[in-house]
Amino acid sequence: MKDNIIAVKTFDFSLSIISLYISLKRENEFIISKQLMRSGTSIGANVEEAIAAQSKKDFIHKMAIASKEARETKYWLRLLSKSALTQTPVDSYLIEVEHIINIITKIIKTSQEGIAKPI
Repeated sequence: MKDNIIAVKTFDFSLSIISLYISLKRENEFIISKQLMRSGTSIGANVEEAIAAQSKKDFIHKMAIASKEARETKYWLRLLSKSALTQTPVDSYLIEVEHIINIITKIIKTSQEGIAKPI
């Protein structure tokens, strides 16, 4: 069986967010790091739920939640990047979350095309 690319990417991203969270805590950054931990790991959890969806609409709904979590994660990463709260570089995380957002957006659009719209 072939690996689900977005499931693998979001799982790996969650692991990297956990590492970033640990680094941020070492720098005594506790507020944004917690928000980032929640939203950053939630992306993959919602993708996993989407994979087990009971219908195409349920799948789209779960992927839309994953998209929202990814966008929230991007927000927290941008705040860290532009503020003086940390010296930890976050550019690579920003690039990866943007890539994830693009993939999820494409998945949602493609899935929506398959749903018949009422006249």
